[in-house]
Amino acid sequence: MTKKLWINEYEYVSLAEKQTTFAQEIATRKRSIDFYALGMYLPNPDPVLKAQGKDIKIYSELLSDGHLGGCVSSRKAGVKSLEWGIDRGKAKSRQARLIEDLFKSLPINNIIDTILDAVFFGYQPIEVMWKKIGNYILPKDVVGKPPEWFIFSPDNNLRFRSKENYFEGEELPDKKFLIPRHCATYQNPYGFPELSRCFWPVTFKRGGMKFWVIFTEKYGMPYIVGKKPRGTLKEETDNFADMLGNMVQDAVAVIPDDSSVEIIEASGKGASAEIYERLLESCKTEVAIAILGQNLTTEVKGGSYAAAESHMAVRQDIIYGDKKLVEDTFNELIKWIFDINFGSGELPVFSMWEEDDVDLDQATRDKTLVDAGVRFTKNYFVRAYGFEEDDIEIGAIPQPQPAQQFAENRQAGFPDQEALDNAIDNISPETLQKQAEGILKPIIELIQNGESYTDIMENLVETFPDMDTSALEEMLSRAIFVSELWGRLSKNQ
Repeated sequence: MTKKLWINEYEYVSLAEKQTTFAQEIATRKRSIDFYALGMYLPNPDPVLKAQGKDIKIYSELLSDGHLGGCVSSRKAGVKSLEWGIDRGKAKSRQARLIEDLFKSLPINNIIDTILDAVFFGYQPIEVMWKKIGNYILPKDVVGKPPEWFIFSPDNNLRFRSKENYFEGEELPDKKFLIPRHCATYQNPYGFPELSRCFWPVTFKRGGMKFWVIFTEKYGMPYIVGKKPRGTLKEETDNFADMLGNMVQDAVAVIPDDSSVEIIEASGKGASAEIYERLLESCKTEVAIAILGQNLTTEVKGGSYAAAESHMAVRQDIIYGDKKLVEDTFNELIKWIFDINFGSGELPVFSMWEEDDVDLDQATRDKTLVDAGVRFTKNYFVRAYGFEEDDIEIGAIPQPQPAQQFAENRQAGFPDQEALDNAIDNISPETLQKQAEGILKPIIELIQNGESYTDIMENLVETFPDMDTSALEEMLSRAIFVSELWGRLSKNQ
């Protein structure tokens, strides 16, 4: 009997008929009314590139701006300053060791810098150079390639624009190109370039700087006005103007005695100059917010401590997102290595963390777990506390001994201790009391007969030499002699 699938309370269809429909993709570019789907490749839908009629290379030119370049470097530095490592997890030791040794041999810092370019350009193709090393096929190098060399097909597959296939692009082999992308969607597989938000602010900033320089040159120096008699020939007037032009630079001029020179200072132009300054500051603020999510950490003046803390928290959130992009890219590379060399199995994981994340609360918690019998791996200590792998060695954790065992050990005792205990026990409390009373009797009598505190202290000094302590001293000497003798005998045995 054919199984039925109810669509609603009135309609049902055969499940076999629906299985084909469920497995197929219905909403595709080929079937949509999207104009761009008519072509053999998908153009980059970035509005800035479409308006300018240029390719993604124009974003590379923006990085020559000092403020924008500094913000980009700051954002990258926030990720590159993190610690990184390979978490073995449940992966086999031999396979995990292979991944660890491989990542130690690769220029990880340069690769991270390349991956982060995807944030600013939207996407960043990275070619993996494979090579047979021993019994394995491993990446020899991982190199970022210019994104303008590549396009995406209507199926959102990356293609290489070669000389032979410039418009359609060449199909790329599997497991050859890593493609980290920033905020990519089905509609826009190219990702969203953060530099697109900076195009107009940087452009206006450069234009404003140009006009500000012209304004400064025009009104920053005084005017030199020369006066010649009416009716002077044009040739003489032109020579006189050239002479004044040289005077601006050299501050020296020789003029006829019937001519005069007047220096006029430009005044009242401060408000006009502030217009250019405010334009540049506004553009810089827009760039900082676009790249770092805030602008207070890039400004020298203004802002409270609370505001600075809030802005730093925003920056940390952005760094966390960039970190995930790097981790996902490296973990995809690890999966490729396992697919090629091992086929399947538990994968080790590439992870990044901040060294300052380790705090006293975490250490206290881990100590409590260890005391309760939990045993951590060496890799956990390397990742969580920033140790080098050769710095620590995990051994057997000593189990706490129960109180009964300590009591039994105490009852068993040691021969030396038993001898000393017996020697002390042979001195009766009555004997000690009698010796103490004999020593303290003169002092007690002095206190009872003393008239004042000063009188007691003066008589005490005179009475102290008469105190009889010989008996107690003799008793202590015998105890010390017995303990030393017993220790020597024990050592010889």
